[in-house]
Amino acid sequence: MSEVIYTTNLEGIDWAEMKSTLSRDNFDNGRTPEQLKVSFYNSYAACIACYAGKIIGTARVLSDGVCNAYLVDVWTLTEFRRRGIASAMIQKIMSLLSGQHIYLQTDDALEFYAKLGFVEQPFGMGKVIGKWLINTGNESA
Repeated sequence: MSEVIYTTNLEGIDWAEMKSTLSRDNFDNGRTPEQLKVSFYNSYAACIACYAGKIIGTARVLSDGVCNAYLVDVWTLTEFRRRGIASAMIQKIMSLLSGQHIYLQTDDALEFYAKLGFVEQPFGMGKVIGKWLINTGNESA
């Protein structure tokens, strides 16, 4: 029986497979495989969970390395949920963020994040500059 393998090394990740799996699992926000690669490589830290050679989970964090971090792209393939996979990925990432305020945005997993020690904060705001996923000057990894 295979076990879940967690990696923070992005070398060898099949970004097309990740895109396809995210799409099939209704967790696709429209990024191309190349945009996924750029997103993950430009992160402070990332963790990918694999089972039997297939991607089944992701988590990454953006950080200034001093005081502020933002947890994003936390996902576990539907049939692998409620097995501690997302918790393990987040714990691996959080171990790199000592002393930092870690923020995240969610509207459907409040209990899950509360169990990991996150507390609700009443306000957050956001803005998209230009057109969603249409970037200029940031396309290379």
